[in-house]
Amino acid sequence: MKRELTKAEEQIMQAIWHVEKGFAKDILEVLPEPKPAYNTVLTVVRVLVQKGFVAFQTFGKSNEYYPTISKDDYSRGQMQTMKKKYFNNSSKKMLSFFLKENKLDLENVDEILKMINDDE
Repeated sequence: MKRELTKAEEQIMQAIWHVEKGFAKDILEVLPEPKPAYNTVLTVVRVLVQKGFVAFQTFGKSNEYYPTISKDDYSRGQMQTMKKKYFNNSSKKMLSFFLKENKLDLENVDEILKMINDDE
């Protein structure tokens, strides 16, 4: 399992997942304002490469970056970690918590169940 991302790394990963494959300028372009400096983006991308979240292909003097893990796979891992850490590894407790916190009514729960069943 790959390590967790810091806040800055996650922001850059979100951009990389969005562009799917791109150069540093492409990644910078999709980041929200206030945008970090170009060199900051490059530094964070290099860390992501070292951590194994990002790989690259070199074209001349430029690198084209792409994710080595999908957003869904990373999200799934994060949710598993949260479930273990805060909900005694119980999906039931975690779901109950989110349902209560978000004050979902039965209609919302029915919609969620339909979404789950449609995915299977």
